[in-house]
Amino acid sequence: MNPHHADVLIIGAGPSGSVAAANLIRRGYSVLVLEKETFPRFSIGESLLPQSMGLLEEANLLRAAVEAGFQYKNGAVFARGERRTSFDFRDKHSEGWGTTYQVERGTFDKALADAAAKLGAEIRYRHQIDEAHPSEDGVRLKVTDLEGGSYEATGRFVLDASGFARVLPRLLNLERPSLFPVRQAVFTHVRDNIGATVEFDRTKILITTHPKHVDVWYWLIPFSNGKVSVGVVASKAFFDGYPQEDLTSLLKSLHWEDPGLKQLLAQATWEMPARKLVGYAANVASLHGPGFALLGNAGEFLDPVFSSGVTIALKSASLSTACLHRQFGGERIDWEAEYGKPLKRGVDVFRAFVESWYAGGFQNVLFHPRQEPRIRRMISSILAGYAWDETNPYVAEPRRLKTLEELCAV
Repeated sequence: MNPHHADVLIIGAGPSGSVAAANLIRRGYSVLVLEKETFPRFSIGESLLPQSMGLLEEANLLRAAVEAGFQYKNGAVFARGERRTSFDFRDKHSEGWGTTYQVERGTFDKALADAAAKLGAEIRYRHQIDEAHPSEDGVRLKVTDLEGGSYEATGRFVLDASGFARVLPRLLNLERPSLFPVRQAVFTHVRDNIGATVEFDRTKILITTHPKHVDVWYWLIPFSNGKVSVGVVASKAFFDGYPQEDLTSLLKSLHWEDPGLKQLLAQATWEMPARKLVGYAANVASLHGPGFALLGNAGEFLDPVFSSGVTIALKSASLSTACLHRQFGGERIDWEAEYGKPLKRGVDVFRAFVESWYAGGFQNVLFHPRQEPRIRRMISSILAGYAWDETNPYVAEPRRLKTLEELCAV
């Protein structure tokens, strides 16, 4: 047997790569995963959504996530000045999981990858893709082992789960400009030292709007080990108004501009240097083509505000592997109708809410003093990741959000 051949080649061992590998293994296919980094490695995007739990369960990877000891999460808190609104994801319109976890991605990604390997996936770390040649007849990848060797990996199909590296979009000239403006995120992990006298719910992510700028916001994601992920997102133009030689000092000073965050993090120990990500929103010409499909961030990334990234990635892994199984079984698959469009339907729901958030309309909805419980449960479902549940009117017709914005503005 050719040691560099498998039914499916997967680029990247992150969550979508591990879920795709596990789904294919349980259906009887051989899988070779090629990952450029060594795990564990730092990655941003730590607050999962409950929808993800069902997708992990489908792939037989849920136990790995549960037993890793991550911070239990049941909802989200939004803050703007003195106003607060809290969502419990168990109180939602959609069926399915209402709780999940907040995770340090280095640990989480490694737990999933290790579990996928135990199921039978071969994962090669520190292997870089230099060329890709997918076609209807199969795929060839030119791979460099970062220890110095090179070889050709072949398969019947390739899934790109490379995240922000976007390997196939780059190699196949699929990258297209995002319709979102250029935004920047600055972030780190800190030991929060939040005392018992300070009111703070560690079971929920905290999203705070800047006191003066409706399109600038902060995240605070508690972990089970006494640390939190903190970050701020704004337009690049906003950040250009601040010195950026020392990103940690910048991040601190921006958090001190909000009185609530300043109080929460008053005793924090800033142990890890801050990092930044600029122009993270991405788009591609197509999510699929002869012999390949793009998963998660490799295809399109919207924005981190509602923590949708991992959920979209896992959903793409579930949809693509179901299509592959049928294709390998002899069916002719219309990848646009059965993968591209179904995935985009949920992405477009998240997109509508992201756009409304930055314009301020959805924030008016969130902080409206008189909220109708039935509508609130529909909103809770989307915040919990159920953006593909067509029984939810705000999923079936995302334009309804505009009407709700107008009512709340009045």
